[in-house]
Amino acid sequence: MHPLAERLSKKDERALAKAISLVENDAEDKLELLKDIHPMTGRAHYIGMTGSPGAGKSSLVNRLITYLRKQNLTVGVVAVDPTSPFSGGALLGDRVRMAEHFTDPGVFIRSMGTRGSLGGLSRTTKETVRLMDAFGFDVILIETVGVGQSELDIMKIADTIAVVLNPGSGDVVQVFKAGIMEIADLFVVNKADLPGVPKLLAELESMLDLVKHEAPWRPPIVKAISVQNLGLENVWKRMQEHFEYSKASGERDARRKTFLEREVIEVVHAEMMKKLMEHEETEKGWVEEVTSGSIDPYSAAVKLLQNYMDGSLERKGMGR
Repeated sequence: MHPLAERLSKKDERALAKAISLVENDAEDKLELLKDIHPMTGRAHYIGMTGSPGAGKSSLVNRLITYLRKQNLTVGVVAVDPTSPFSGGALLGDRVRMAEHFTDPGVFIRSMGTRGSLGGLSRTTKETVRLMDAFGFDVILIETVGVGQSELDIMKIADTIAVVLNPGSGDVVQVFKAGIMEIADLFVVNKADLPGVPKLLAELESMLDLVKHEAPWRPPIVKAISVQNLGLENVWKRMQEHFEYSKASGERDARRKTFLEREVIEVVHAEMMKKLMEHEETEKGWVEEVTSGSIDPYSAAVKLLQNYMDGSLERKGMGR
């Protein structure tokens, strides 16, 4: 067993921090670690928190952590921030709002950059959630970048998806167009003390009548004012109701099966890309050929793949 996996099984918090860094940096023994912790996963409730920028996701997560800790539940938090396309760094500002939990041994917060992932959730974020699950947290909250269609990527990991809206988030139809509404298991109307709440609730109900009228689970709509700690009990109650429903109906098992299937494909894709790039590091003649126009990019790609596959077969003693 990987030494970090062994330490994780003993709830060593430093080992968790080190394991996440190892995964983030794509270390050579990353797959060995993930392989060893896999049997230790599957117990936590993964909750995705998503929504438009300014909806109050971070504030809601912060107050929800406090509420869950009062219920004697341990909480892992993954806060995903957009990565700068220029510097490659991320602001990781969500930590500022959660500062009050830094000294709580029952809470572990990790901020991460998207690292160019179009879905807002990098592959390493999913692996981080797995590590937190193996550590033994009861609830894992995943807060994503509020950038529209990229929120769809959260479906790949969360058991329960809460879409956070507020009365100032604009026309609900526009939010539907962004593609986030279809993935919701629960709607949280935050900042419910602001004007425009009845209109937003009516629009949501109307849209749900259209989209979810025959669905076995109709996403409930919950009002909350996170800064005043109002509505949090109801938010958690609805999240639990969905979790119990998903387990009883088999939806959770179906989702996890899909997650695992995608995860296998993602790992194969990433490892093949890594090996392909290592293989081609010394021979980059195709770059000049494509630039000069003597070969098109598609033929170059096919040729690259063929050369790699032929090389792999020869290394295994299966060549002609």
